[in-house]
Amino acid sequence: MQKYSKLLLMILIPLLIVLNGCWDRRELDTLAIVSGLAIDKADEPGKIQITAQIIKPGEMKVPQAGGGGGGEKPYWNITATGETVSETMREFTHESNRKLYLPHNETLIFSQDIAKEGIKKYVDFFVREPESTRGLTKVLVSKGKANDILDSQTELEKIPGENIAQLVDESVATSEESAVNLQEFFTRLMSKTTAPVASVIEVMDQGKEKIARLSGTAIFKTDKLVGYLNKAETRGLLWVIDKVKSGIIVVKSPSGEGKVSLEIIRASSEITTEIKDNKPYITINIDEEGNLSDQMSPDYDLTKLPVWSSLEKSQADAIQQEVMAALKKAQDLNTDIFGFGDAVHRKYPELWRDMEKQWDHYFPDLEVEVIINAKLSRPGMITKPPVQK
Repeated sequence: MQKYSKLLLMILIPLLIVLNGCWDRRELDTLAIVSGLAIDKADEPGKIQITAQIIKPGEMKVPQAGGGGGGEKPYWNITATGETVSETMREFTHESNRKLYLPHNETLIFSQDIAKEGIKKYVDFFVREPESTRGLTKVLVSKGKANDILDSQTELEKIPGENIAQLVDESVATSEESAVNLQEFFTRLMSKTTAPVASVIEVMDQGKEKIARLSGTAIFKTDKLVGYLNKAETRGLLWVIDKVKSGIIVVKSPSGEGKVSLEIIRASSEITTEIKDNKPYITINIDEEGNLSDQMSPDYDLTKLPVWSSLEKSQADAIQQEVMAALKKAQDLNTDIFGFGDAVHRKYPELWRDMEKQWDHYFPDLEVEVIINAKLSRPGMITKPPVQK
């Protein structure tokens, strides 16, 4: 047995040496690694302009002491125009001597003008091509030109595309922005009732610099941009679809003076549906737990039981207001961003066959009950304010 094992090793070892490596591997110095993509309308009618942000590895190095930094941007924004996404992406080869490599792309930004016309035809390329951008790529809508976002200044990150992706990731700290990736966006886009949403980003002046800032949620009807949710309305949406992870709820102090901050520790929600009088009826149950984060009325003790209960009610009322604000905006725009239609479909598949065709008729007047169960757990490291009279 050992004899045959040795013979097998003698055959395999030379083969491993000869076949070392992959026939189709690509060396790093032959690729242009893309960190962000922006899609705008071109000046020429009927064409689009795509901006690709390419990382310049040589400029990413930390300069040695006394060696100087050169001051060059560690990225290269390159643009191309064409009639389709595929054609435009090929146009980059006329200017870049390296093939654009998309699997590491972190952001896909559509301008407001493009989004208003409909973006399904542009998303098609990115979900069809096997070597295209990843499903985890963040999808955003810019209120101005999309390529301006990719040239915004950043203080903590070298690459604007990376900075934007991290802004979206860190938005869970407030739950006031919609963090939507390409896979989630495409799933909603293919749904017959659940409308797509995306993060909104815009360039803001800060002194002499222009910085990128998230500013709410873009709402789509089928694949066309029809409106926006502000921060409070966005969190109202996130309460319903069970995506609130953290945040601060600010309420009036029971003392009548100052404000109180309540930190969201955990939250969960459930959508249930039933049929009443041949119409769908939606119930949203939201459970939330928070802690006292700070109070701006330091001479008032909030830990007394009646006062504590009053804070819990204020917390529940604030959540209710955010949910109802989001619901009103969605019903005014007649676009189901909550997935209510899918909930009806799951429970009543037979009835849904007829309702589906008339969902635009049902949704604007849909009766929705919101039940909030909010409680406060802890007052923090102290039970009484630092100063008391």
